[in-house]
Amino acid sequence: MKTISINARDGLCAAIFIAIGAFFAMQSLGMELGTAFRMGPGYFPLVLSSVLVLLGLIILVQAAQYKAEPIGPIAWRGMLFILPAPIIFGLTVRGLGFVPAVFLTAMIAAFASSRMKPGIALLLAAGLAIFAVIVFSYALGLPFRRFGPWISG
Repeated sequence: MKTISINARDGLCAAIFIAIGAFFAMQSLGMELGTAFRMGPGYFPLVLSSVLVLLGLIILVQAAQYKAEPIGPIAWRGMLFILPAPIIFGLTVRGLGFVPAVFLTAMIAAFASSRMKPGIALLLAAGLAIFAVIVFSYALGLPFRRFGPWISG
C-alpha cells in the first residue's frame, strides 16, 4: 500500500490559506449576502474567502503530489524595496499628487533587483507614470490631482 507524503512547507501554506479563508467565510455569513446583481455587505467577502479556501485546497493537493524544493536564501533586498513601496505611495499621493507618487513608488520598487541600473529605473518609472495617467485619468476618467499641494504650492 502506497503511503501519502505531504510536502510540509506547501501543506502548512495550504492550511493557513484554508484557515484564513474559513474564518472570513464564517464572518461574512453573519452579514446579509444579497445576490450577484444586488450584493449585500457579506457577498464579496464570502466570494474572496471561498477563493482563498479553493486555492488552499489546490495547494494541498499539489503538496501531496510533488516533493519540496529546498528553500533558497531569503530575498531581503526585494522585501526591503517592494514592501514599503505601496506604503510610500499611500503616504505621498495626497501631498505629491498621483504622477510623482507613482514615479516615486516605481523608482523604489525598481531597485528590488540588484541588476537594475539607475537610468533604466528612471525610464521604467517615467513610463509607468505616463501609462498610469493615460489609463486612470484619460481612459477611465478618474478624478484625482495629478500634482499635489507639496509640488504646486
